[in-house]
Amino acid sequence: MTPTVHDALAALGLESENPGTCYGNGRWSDTRKAGRIASVDPATGDILAVVHGASIRDYEAVLVEAARIGPAWRDTPAPRRGEAIRVVGEALRRHKDALGTLVSLENGKIKAEGDGEVQEMIDMADFAVGQSRMLYGRAMHSERPHHRMYEHWHPLGTVGVVTAFNFPVAVWAWNAFLAAICGNVTVWRPSPKTPLCAIATLKIVDRALRDHGFPSVFLLFCEPEVALAERLVDDRRVDLLSFTGSSKVGRRVAQKVGARLGRSLLELGGNNAVIVDETADLNLAVPAVVFGAVGTAGQRCTTTRRLLVQETIAGDLVDRLLHAYAQVRVGHPLDPRTLMGPLIDAEAVARFRAAAEAVHRQGGEVLHGGSALDGPGFFVEPTLVAIEPDRAVVRTETFAPLLYVSTWRDLDEAIRAQNDVPQGLSSSIFTNDLRNAERFLSARGSDCGIANVNVGTSGAEIGGAFGGEKDTGGGREAGSDAWQAYMRRQTTTINWGHEMPLAQGIRFGLPR
Repeated sequence: MTPTVHDALAALGLESENPGTCYGNGRWSDTRKAGRIASVDPATGDILAVVHGASIRDYEAVLVEAARIGPAWRDTPAPRRGEAIRVVGEALRRHKDALGTLVSLENGKIKAEGDGEVQEMIDMADFAVGQSRMLYGRAMHSERPHHRMYEHWHPLGTVGVVTAFNFPVAVWAWNAFLAAICGNVTVWRPSPKTPLCAIATLKIVDRALRDHGFPSVFLLFCEPEVALAERLVDDRRVDLLSFTGSSKVGRRVAQKVGARLGRSLLELGGNNAVIVDETADLNLAVPAVVFGAVGTAGQRCTTTRRLLVQETIAGDLVDRLLHAYAQVRVGHPLDPRTLMGPLIDAEAVARFRAAAEAVHRQGGEVLHGGSALDGPGFFVEPTLVAIEPDRAVVRTETFAPLLYVSTWRDLDEAIRAQNDVPQGLSSSIFTNDLRNAERFLSARGSDCGIANVNVGTSGAEIGGAFGGEKDTGGGREAGSDAWQAYMRRQTTTINWGHEMPLAQGIRFGLPR
């Protein structure tokens, strides 16, 4: 029998209806007059549960709580903060199956991807634990005798995190776990399309922290609209605002945070391309392209949206893709036979339909799919389109399983086509030609934040810094040195001598 949301919530030890705002220490708001959020099952269109929205008073209580917790948490040694994230990671391990099921039910991604999202949080916890002992500064040689220079890092204070529906919990963890080991308190505003995932995750991690004597450094508020999110963006008490969403909204966020000289971390749109040359191993390329295009029903920022194929192999590759697409089973995300679940809602289906109509108007040919499916839920067909790469519909990011196929003769032509979109998140080339791979990775090659060789555009590991350029926003999250975004750098000079020499040889003599 297919698990229900009630089964998943029961397995997580949660009630089926929650107020929606966590103050920490297991306390939840009793607000009932700030709007209601209906969590809708995208596979059926039915309401899974109802969440009460937070009020302005709730929002203020959350920000006050963050300020109250912050000083003691900043003074906690970083390895001890890492221990807090270790117990959080263990709690997520224990609840992986149930929480993964809840992600699939509320978001619509297949069970393997729902579980994978929880695993991503677990992996991020492991990474953060290690990083808590490696918040390194550096020592520098001074030009002045008997002076020592070094730089070190301090917590920012309060980090605001606004996440999108497509990764309802993992992207929060990228930010929150690093922010925590860096000494910050995190305030989370999740997407109103996936409130249950956020509430369940927050309860799991908050319970784990309290059970082990740690403060509730992760706080949450849910809302049906955007008024409180806008308040968070404008709030000078928020030292860093991390936003994941569209480039259009992200641009406004950057302007508003910049107006108060705050810090923003932006993860915005992607219009990602895969280049395939005639030397490529198509047994690698085909499954990578298909997963990249239809995974999460095309609702990933790293989704493969454009396929640029050398014309000498285009016929063969398209035939293989058509065979593969015919095997993509669309259905309920918890059915183990399903490879692609639904879109998130009716608006997403409407955008898919609009893009399919634009394909016809702009001279494209639908090779497979192209239609929304009848019946309950928000299902569409995985769609393959042959079209010129400069068409407006190709340059626009449509959050749906639409893959645009174009051909090229010269690699420079392919790279120009790949880069000729506003976004710059993820990219890849499939080739066995070393020169082509290196050309793609050179300074005049891919202009994206992620550039892969014989690996698809989707499915990044947490060990590398994740993010992109241009309209993608320029932010970096998760691995590498992304932790530095959650801290402030301080340069220190110590004079341990008996003289007061000035830098640059300046002499400033006061009369004795």
